[in-house]
Amino acid sequence: MPTIHITTVIHAPLERVFDLSRSITLHKRSMAHMHEEAISGRTNGLIDLDETVTWQAKHLGKVRQLTTRITEMRKTEYFCDEMVAGDFTYMKHEHHFKEIGNGTVAIDVMEFGTPYGWLGRLFERFYLYKYMTNLLMLRNQVIKDYAETEKWRVILD
Repeated sequence: MPTIHITTVIHAPLERVFDLSRSITLHKRSMAHMHEEAISGRTNGLIDLDETVTWQAKHLGKVRQLTTRITEMRKTEYFCDEMVAGDFTYMKHEHHFKEIGNGTVAIDVMEFGTPYGWLGRLFERFYLYKYMTNLLMLRNQVIKDYAETEKWRVILD
């Protein structure tokens, strides 16, 4: 099963980075190029423990839906979202946050699996791993941009 690890240093306070990372509104902005929308469950604001969101977007030439639930949360240090419905056979995304002297380290760990046996494994290895990594890196860059500038006020105030 593929596992993506991404570490992002953000020069902003821990609480701000944590909240921006669970903002449905900011997630939609970061995925605007995919026309991603939250269509049910929590559709704006900050997602919290046991809440779900269903995302709809066009990926790989097809409109797809993915429903995730926040299954664990420790305020300002960790939360985890897991797929409850979607095209993956399994998807778990852990978000870890650590305060450092000049800001916050955000660590993403995402595991996922695809159907279709060995064809799915080939697809994961030669395409989907890089595709998902790039999406997460783009999302983190948007969080960093908002957190390190006054843009965060539009989302959290």
